[in-house]
Amino acid sequence: MKTSVLSKSNMFLPAGVYNPRTIKGMEKVDLSSLGIFSDISGSDTDRRQGYNAAGDLVYQTSDGFDLNVLWDEFQAAVAAMNAERQPIIDLLTFPVNDPIERVPQISSVEFEEASEYGEPRGYRPAASYFTLGYGFKFYDLANRFTWKFLADAPASQIEATAAMAMEADNRLVFREVMSALYNSTNRTADIMGQAVNIYALYNADGTVPPQYKSNTFDGTHTHYLTSGAATVVSEDLDDMYEHVRHHGYSMENGVQHVLVVNTAEAKVIRTFRVASGDQYDFIPAAGQPGQFLDTGSVLFGAIQPGNNLGGLTVIGKYGPMIIIEDDLFPASYMSLIGTGGLANLNNPVGFREHSNASLRGLKLIKGRDDSYPLIDSYYARGFGTGIRHRGGAVVMRVSASATYTAPSFS
Repeated sequence: MKTSVLSKSNMFLPAGVYNPRTIKGMEKVDLSSLGIFSDISGSDTDRRQGYNAAGDLVYQTSDGFDLNVLWDEFQAAVAAMNAERQPIIDLLTFPVNDPIERVPQISSVEFEEASEYGEPRGYRPAASYFTLGYGFKFYDLANRFTWKFLADAPASQIEATAAMAMEADNRLVFREVMSALYNSTNRTADIMGQAVNIYALYNADGTVPPQYKSNTFDGTHTHYLTSGAATVVSEDLDDMYEHVRHHGYSMENGVQHVLVVNTAEAKVIRTFRVASGDQYDFIPAAGQPGQFLDTGSVLFGAIQPGNNLGGLTVIGKYGPMIIIEDDLFPASYMSLIGTGGLANLNNPVGFREHSNASLRGLKLIKGRDDSYPLIDSYYARGFGTGIRHRGGAVVMRVSASATYTAPSFS
C-alpha cells in the first residue's frame, strides 16, 4: 500500500509526490515549520496584483527599520478605522433576507349615522401593497501566494494583508450603505427574472406617501433637500425634523431623531441660541466643552445627552435631535435619521444578505488544493441595500444651489 508522505516524513506534502532522492535545487521544504494558518489571507491592491513571490520579500526599510513593527502599526490603524465605520452602518441599517418586500398601505373607513330600520354598510380592509426590492451582488478579493513566499514571509506580514482585505470589505459595505441613503435616484434589480424597483427616500418620483394624521402628501414630495445657502441655519434643522415627524417617525412612536453631520456643519450648529432667534438652544453633551447661555437666561427642561451613541460621538442636542459629528459623513451634507436603535427595523436602509445563513458575512474561500488552503484562497462577500422606510430619514445639501446632487463615497 502506498505510504503517504505525512506518515513517512511528517511533512505537509500530498501523497504520491515523495521522492527519497534529493536533487540539487529541488530540496523538499518542511511547510509545517512555517506557521501557516489556513484562515489568513489578504488583498491584491493597485499594482501588487498576481502572486506574491519570493522576490517580494522585504525585511526592513532602507534605514534599517523593522517592517514587523510597521505591520503592527498598520493593523492597529486598520482596526481603529473599522471601529469607526461599523457603528455608522449599524445606526443606518436593519438586516434583510428576502429580496422583495410588499409593504401594505391600508385605507381608512368611516362610521355613518345609524338609521332606525336600516342595516349598516359592511366594509373590509381595502389594502394595497407597495412592492420594493433590495439589490444583491457577490464581491470577491483574492491574494496569491507562492510556497516560497510563505516559506520566508513573517506571520505579521501575512496577517497584515488579511487586515487589508477586512478593511476593504468594511469600506465596501460602508460605501454602499451611505450611497443608498444619500443617492436620490431609484434603482432596479433583476430578482428571479423580474425587474424590481429599489427605492431611495421619497424623491418626487410620483409615489404618494400615505396620510399620517392630518398630514397629506402628493407625488412631488421629496426627502432630498437643499438649504438655499452656503451655511447651515437653524431653520434647516427645523425643516428636516418636520420632514421626518409628519410621516409618523416621532418620539411618541418610539423613534429617536439623530442628525449626523460633518465637523464643518457641527461648528455652526453649536452656536444656535433662542436669544438669537433660533427655535431651540444647542445643549452640549456630557463631557463636551461647556457653553454659557446669554446672561440672565434660565435653562428649563433640558437634559444633557450622553456623549456616545452606539460608539459614535454625540456633541449635543438641538430640540428633539441628537447631534453626531463625524468626518466620515460628507461636508456640506446633513442627514436626519429616525432610528429605533442599532440594527433596528425602524432604521431606513435595509441590508440584505443571502437567505442561506452559511453565505452571510465575509467569507474566506480556500484554494483549489486542500493540502494548501492558503494558496489561491480568496475573500467573498454577498450583500445589497435598499430603502424600506422612505419617509424615515431626510438628507439636506448645504448649498446655495437649488439642485440636490449626491456626494461621492469613493
